[in-house]
Amino acid sequence: MVVGDFALELDTVVIGAGPGGYVAAIRASQMGQKVAIIEREYIGGVCLNVGCIPSKALISAGHKYQEALDSEIFGVTTEGVKLDFAKTQEWKNNGVVAKLTGGVKGLLKKNKVEVIEGEAFFVDEHTLRVINGDNAQTYSFNNAIVATGSRPIEIKGFKFGGRVIDSTGGLNLTEVPKKLVIVGGGVIGSELGGAYANLGAEVTILEGSPQILPTFEKDMVKLVEKEFDKKGIQIVTNAMAKEAVDNGDSVTVTYEVDGKAETVEADYVMVTVGRRPNTDELGLEVAGVEMTERGLVKVDNQGRTNVKSIFAIGDITPGAALAHKASYEAKIAAEAIAGKPVAIDYIGMPAVAFTDPELATVGYTEKEAKEAGLDVKVIKFPLAGNGRALSLNQTEGFVRLVTTKEGNVLVGAQVAGISASDIIAELGLAIEAGMNADDIALTIHSHPSLSEAAMDAAEIALGLPIHA
Repeated sequence: MVVGDFALELDTVVIGAGPGGYVAAIRASQMGQKVAIIEREYIGGVCLNVGCIPSKALISAGHKYQEALDSEIFGVTTEGVKLDFAKTQEWKNNGVVAKLTGGVKGLLKKNKVEVIEGEAFFVDEHTLRVINGDNAQTYSFNNAIVATGSRPIEIKGFKFGGRVIDSTGGLNLTEVPKKLVIVGGGVIGSELGGAYANLGAEVTILEGSPQILPTFEKDMVKLVEKEFDKKGIQIVTNAMAKEAVDNGDSVTVTYEVDGKAETVEADYVMVTVGRRPNTDELGLEVAGVEMTERGLVKVDNQGRTNVKSIFAIGDITPGAALAHKASYEAKIAAEAIAGKPVAIDYIGMPAVAFTDPELATVGYTEKEAKEAGLDVKVIKFPLAGNGRALSLNQTEGFVRLVTTKEGNVLVGAQVAGISASDIIAELGLAIEAGMNADDIALTIHSHPSLSEAAMDAAEIALGLPIHA
């Protein structure tokens, strides 16, 4: 190969090394393709470095702190409990994030994926240029998978900097703020709001819609609101954030509710109102790739754009911005390039909020099932009837199944409560496999376990309840 003005030849190139990109690169290599991955910032992307993983680490630390402060119901009394937040951050960064990102680097190397550092720009449908500082190199490729992810949205009056921070800034604070205002009560805002409340902060959440966590059903969200109230979190809904003034040692946030202006002062204001796709500086339009008005890339059911040689996955495509969605689409795209007869099907795609309690949903809700023309029934089993939940003193919540009236085929499920993020996997598998309530009820579940709640709900669906 000749370096310089001549293009280096690549078979399959992946742009972005997040949970979509690195998975696509590894699967493409497994499919026999010669693969290179281009990353401008850090291996593992937002999820592993400043998103899903570090946020869960802070959430876990908050839980441990609260357990140490108050476990008297178990007969455990503690004194002199202190939080060393610098050590918490060190563990998050070095004990969790560094290990995972290092592991991804090792997996790429093991699968013979070439890592190219720099920022990629399309020249045409088979050529791109990578710039890394003062160096630039042109590459030609047979197929490209674009997995560049998204970034936080900055809103008017809340320019990031100083005491006005995004979720990345919120994850990397050097101290637990005494007071924290969060603009946006979606999944990210609610998760981090709960985490910092557990760590000792006084939290206010400003949400523009009638409820926090607007993508989840109301009875599920009410459980989170109840727990937030216990933590002292103030939730202001139907709130329009207007301005943040950085005072140097504090920040003043102005917002409106029903046309009335209100102010709240805090140590920091964190804005978590959504994310914007990273497609504006890639040169996709030069390559002829079609996009929506929001900057999302239009793709078919294999992740292929209107340009045959270019695929797109993850946050830059329509649909929920979820790490596991990106990883799923990554495998489909890589296998499609290899000529496999694959297609994207989102029916078994779960969504989770790691709040207190956790919320998880997969497949159809009752409303969605009826809108799809399905004749369904809804079954709900409370965690208060589950022995493991009782032994953990975590009985708030339920498992809900949405099944067809004829045949009891599972088409949707929602879980609210401890370990909802894990329980939902079994129900997602059942939906993906087209199982019915009999299949779940006849599966022998270990006792005592939280997963038994799924079995108990299935037995209710069959009209044969044991524990209800």
